[in-house]
Amino acid sequence: MAGRVDAKLAELGIELPPPPAPIASYVGFNVVDYTADFGRRAGLVVISGQIPLVAGKLACTGKVGGAISLEQAQQAARLCFINLLAQLKAACDGDLDKVKRVVRLGGFIAAGAEFTQHALVMNGASDLAVAVFGDAGKHARTTIGVPSLPADAPVEVEGMFEIG
Repeated sequence: MAGRVDAKLAELGIELPPPPAPIASYVGFNVVDYTADFGRRAGLVVISGQIPLVAGKLACTGKVGGAISLEQAQQAARLCFINLLAQLKAACDGDLDKVKRVVRLGGFIAAGAEFTQHALVMNGASDLAVAVFGDAGKHARTTIGVPSLPADAPVEVEGMFEIG
């Protein structure tokens, strides 16, 4: 039986792919267990940066503000968050209802020095986090412009989630 988060994803028309395999020497995620307030057992899931893959292939390549429009970049950030969710589901043994909140997202936007709308690009990921998790999707965030990303991806998004 699908949980509430899976039901929300279905309502949004999102089907999670298998978690993308790392393209270098790292793991897709790490889970850190801890005891929270009042002895409640919880944990943090730290997910490695995800690029906008669809069926194992980059949805788009190039620099934002050049070959990639703002709207395409926002869609790429959304795809990155979908891939974060795929990793998160694996970290939660298939049960996204274990997610208590989105703690932090970090975004890397490949763009030239003249591009200044990095925050708007990352809204593609941030808005989806809130759409999926409601108030628990509101998160801290950093968005950074970079000259290039792996495989010429325009966007990469990493995340940290509290589970319990």
